[in-house]
Amino acid sequence: MADLTDPAISAAYLDVRDDKTETTWVLLDYISDRADKLAVTKTGSGDLSELREQLDDTKASFAYVRVKYANDVQSQREKFILVVWIGPSCKIMRKAKVSVHAADVKQVLRVYSIEVAAREKDDLKEEPIIIRLRKAGGASYDGV
Repeated sequence: MADLTDPAISAAYLDVRDDKTETTWVLLDYISDRADKLAVTKTGSGDLSELREQLDDTKASFAYVRVKYANDVQSQREKFILVVWIGPSCKIMRKAKVSVHAADVKQVLRVYSIEVAAREKDDLKEEPIIIRLRKAGGASYDGV
Protein backbone atom coordinates (compact mmCIF):
# COMPACT_ATOMS: atom_id res chain seq x y z
CA MET A 1 0.00 0.00 0.00
CA ALA A 2 1.05 3.55 -0.68
CA ASP A 3 1.32 5.82 2.34
CA LEU A 4 -0.61 9.06 1.72
CA THR A 5 -1.01 10.07 5.36
CA ASP A 6 0.89 13.35 5.02
CA PRO A 7 -1.76 16.05 5.64
CA ALA A 8 -0.06 18.25 3.03
CA ILE A 9 -1.37 15.90 0.32
CA SER A 10 -5.03 16.45 1.21
CA ALA A 11 -4.43 20.17 1.67
CA ALA A 12 -2.79 20.47 -1.77
CA TYR A 13 -5.62 18.47 -3.37
CA LEU A 14 -8.20 20.83 -1.87
CA ASP A 15 -6.12 23.81 -2.94
CA VAL A 16 -6.18 22.68 -6.59
CA ARG A 17 -9.95 22.17 -6.37
CA ASP A 18 -10.57 25.58 -4.78
CA ASP A 19 -11.73 28.19 -7.33
CA LYS A 20 -10.36 30.96 -5.13
CA THR A 21 -6.72 29.88 -5.36
CA GLU A 22 -4.30 30.10 -8.27
CA THR A 23 -2.97 26.57 -7.73
CA THR A 24 -3.72 24.41 -10.78
CA TRP A 25 -1.66 21.30 -10.10
CA VAL A 26 0.07 19.28 -7.42
CA LEU A 27 2.85 16.72 -7.90
CA LEU A 28 3.28 13.77 -5.55
CA ASP A 29 6.55 11.84 -5.48
CA TYR A 30 7.88 8.96 -3.41
CA ILE A 31 10.11 10.20 -0.60
CA SER A 32 12.86 7.76 -1.66
CA ASP A 33 13.54 4.99 -4.16
CA ARG A 34 12.61 2.27 -1.69
CA ALA A 35 9.80 3.95 0.26
CA ASP A 36 6.10 3.64 -0.48
CA LYS A 37 5.35 6.98 1.20
CA LEU A 38 4.23 9.82 -1.05
CA ALA A 39 4.72 13.53 -0.39
CA VAL A 40 3.89 16.78 -2.12
CA THR A 41 7.03 17.83 -3.97
CA LYS A 42 5.70 20.71 -6.07
CA THR A 43 2.61 22.73 -6.84
CA GLY A 44 2.04 25.21 -9.60
CA SER A 45 -0.32 27.72 -11.12
CA GLY A 46 0.45 27.09 -14.79
CA ASP A 47 -0.85 24.64 -17.36
CA LEU A 48 0.17 21.13 -18.34
CA SER A 49 3.37 22.35 -19.99
CA GLU A 50 4.52 23.72 -16.61
CA LEU A 51 3.81 20.35 -14.97
CA ARG A 52 5.65 18.48 -17.77
CA GLU A 53 8.81 20.45 -16.98
CA GLN A 54 8.71 19.19 -13.38
CA LEU A 55 8.52 15.48 -14.20
CA ASP A 56 11.63 13.40 -13.67
CA ASP A 57 12.35 10.64 -16.22
CA THR A 58 13.79 8.43 -13.46
CA LYS A 59 10.72 8.59 -11.18
CA ALA A 60 7.16 7.47 -10.88
CA SER A 61 4.84 10.25 -9.73
CA PHE A 62 1.19 11.20 -9.42
CA ALA A 63 -0.25 14.58 -10.32
CA TYR A 64 -3.65 16.18 -9.91
CA VAL A 65 -4.35 18.92 -12.43
CA ARG A 66 -7.06 21.51 -13.12
CA VAL A 67 -7.43 21.90 -16.90
CA LYS A 68 -9.22 24.94 -18.31
CA TYR A 69 -10.54 24.94 -21.86
CA ALA A 70 -13.19 26.56 -24.02
CA ASN A 71 -15.87 24.20 -25.25
CA ASP A 72 -17.08 26.85 -27.68
CA VAL A 73 -16.87 30.63 -27.97
CA GLN A 74 -19.36 31.15 -25.17
CA SER A 75 -18.30 28.65 -22.54
CA GLN A 76 -15.25 28.02 -20.39
CA ARG A 77 -14.86 24.71 -18.60
CA GLU A 78 -12.63 23.43 -15.85
CA LYS A 79 -12.07 19.73 -15.37
CA PHE A 80 -9.66 17.76 -13.24
CA ILE A 81 -7.34 14.99 -14.36
CA LEU A 82 -5.27 12.43 -12.49
CA VAL A 83 -1.85 11.82 -14.02
CA VAL A 84 0.04 8.60 -13.34
CA TRP A 85 3.60 9.27 -14.46
CA ILE A 86 6.12 6.48 -14.99
CA GLY A 87 9.28 7.99 -16.44
CA PRO A 88 11.09 6.11 -19.21
CA SER A 89 14.10 5.52 -16.93
CA CYS A 90 12.10 4.56 -13.83
CA LYS A 91 13.38 1.50 -11.94
CA ILE A 92 11.56 -1.78 -12.58
CA MET A 93 10.42 -2.41 -8.99
CA ARG A 94 8.94 1.07 -8.76
CA LYS A 95 7.10 0.57 -12.07
CA ALA A 96 5.66 -2.68 -10.74
CA LYS A 97 4.24 -1.02 -7.63
CA VAL A 98 2.68 2.02 -9.30
CA SER A 99 -0.48 0.28 -10.53
CA VAL A 100 -1.21 -1.02 -7.02
CA HIS A 101 -0.41 2.37 -5.46
CA ALA A 102 -2.62 4.17 -7.98
CA ALA A 103 -5.66 2.63 -6.28
CA ASP A 104 -4.54 4.14 -2.96
CA VAL A 105 -3.91 7.52 -4.57
CA LYS A 106 -7.43 7.48 -6.04
CA GLN A 107 -8.83 7.21 -2.51
CA VAL A 108 -7.29 10.61 -1.70
CA LEU A 109 -7.37 12.39 -5.07
CA ARG A 110 -10.95 11.32 -5.61
CA VAL A 111 -12.68 13.64 -8.05
CA TYR A 112 -11.37 13.74 -11.62
CA SER A 113 -12.81 13.40 -15.12
CA ILE A 114 -10.09 11.29 -16.72
CA GLU A 115 -6.95 9.44 -15.75
CA VAL A 116 -3.89 9.98 -17.93
CA ALA A 117 -1.22 7.29 -17.95
CA ALA A 118 1.95 9.09 -19.04
CA ARG A 119 5.15 7.27 -19.96
CA GLU A 120 6.78 10.17 -21.78
CA LYS A 121 6.28 13.90 -21.49
CA ASP A 122 4.49 14.11 -24.84
CA ASP A 123 1.67 12.06 -23.29
CA LEU A 124 0.80 15.26 -21.41
CA LYS A 125 0.29 17.52 -24.40
CA GLU A 126 -2.75 19.67 -23.81
CA GLU A 127 -4.70 19.20 -27.05
CA PRO A 128 -5.22 15.40 -26.91
CA ILE A 129 -6.16 15.66 -23.22
CA ILE A 130 -8.73 18.37 -23.93
CA ILE A 131 -10.25 16.18 -26.67
CA ARG A 132 -10.56 13.35 -24.13
CA LEU A 133 -12.12 15.74 -21.60
CA ARG A 134 -14.66 16.94 -24.16
CA LYS A 135 -15.62 13.35 -24.96
CA ALA A 136 -15.89 12.49 -21.28
CA GLY A 137 -17.96 15.62 -20.60
CA GLY A 138 -20.73 14.63 -22.97
CA ALA A 139 -21.84 18.09 -24.11
CA SER A 140 -19.64 18.89 -27.08
CA TYR A 141 -21.03 21.37 -29.57
CA ASP A 142 -18.13 21.43 -31.97
CA GLY A 143 -18.32 17.82 -33.17
CA VAL A 144 -15.52 16.38 -31.03
